[in-house]
Amino acid sequence: MGSASAGLVSIFSNGYRSLSAPVSSWRTLASSSLYKHYKRNSKSAVFSCLSSSKIELSCLSSKVDVAQTSTTSVNGYFSYHKYDRLLPCPSENGPPRVEHLVVSEGGPVLEYICKSLDLPPLFVADLIHFGAVYYALVCPQPPPSATPEQIRIFKEVTAPSVLSKRTSIKGKTVREAQKTFRITHVEQFVEAGTYLRVHVHPKRFPRCYEIDWKSRIIAVTDSYVVLDKPAGTSVGGTSDNIEESCATFASRALGFSTPLKTTHQIDNCTEGCVVLARTKEYCSIFHGKIREKKVKKLYLALTAAPVPIGIITHYMRPINVAPRLVSE
Repeated sequence: MGSASAGLVSIFSNGYRSLSAPVSSWRTLASSSLYKHYKRNSKSAVFSCLSSSKIELSCLSSKVDVAQTSTTSVNGYFSYHKYDRLLPCPSENGPPRVEHLVVSEGGPVLEYICKSLDLPPLFVADLIHFGAVYYALVCPQPPPSATPEQIRIFKEVTAPSVLSKRTSIKGKTVREAQKTFRITHVEQFVEAGTYLRVHVHPKRFPRCYEIDWKSRIIAVTDSYVVLDKPAGTSVGGTSDNIEESCATFASRALGFSTPLKTTHQIDNCTEGCVVLARTKEYCSIFHGKIREKKVKKLYLALTAAPVPIGIITHYMRPINVAPRLVSE
């Protein structure tokens, strides 16, 4: 299918190829992934990743030479220029960028994304670690904004004659094969025809690195933990970032080998008590309490001016992008 097969749909990709986001300081990311030096062969760069919940990147110097990227190659080797990775958390979130790909040639997912989007391998490895890369065995239906070329590619890779030859989807309906799942490992193999969704600019939470998480723990039992959630953080992460979350950082602060699980949510901008489960069983117990209306949330709000007593109703504008605006 050539180069056209690499990109099925591209959203908000208006030239955002620069990965040098504004960084206020280099921050420590405990229990991250320690990446080995990449190896090269005559066809492509092979990258290995050592992931462990016990490894700490205790100090990242801004002078450290990290991976490089470029589309050019010399004598069969890829050459790369410097970049900043995801680990130095930017003080502000940049514009969103989501890339939709159809795999034209099977192989390791990290290698394919690097080649298709011209992204550095360590950056893509970080995206996978953040949970920002998804796959589906069969490409979902293109949106109404898709171009004729993108629709052509979709029809080409989802033609019944093509799908019938793929053993991975035998016994599945098309709807089942179009369900998306997170990519969990940099070496995960993706076959030709697989759909990939890459959140190149995941939503970031710099506040996570500024909090004394142990001081925010209210109670610890064998079944659950009660956390005083700080404002500016996400309880369980977002669709493109499950790393920078209260559940993750609270688990590390308590030294738990098994990550805490979310039982309910409060808004990112809100602070207050949240219950995090230590077991799947308690997740079910707490969800049952919510269904039985045994759980009550009480909010206190600070207003810029006095408000009248009584019920105040407002409406959010019907958009799917957070934060939603309040309609006047």
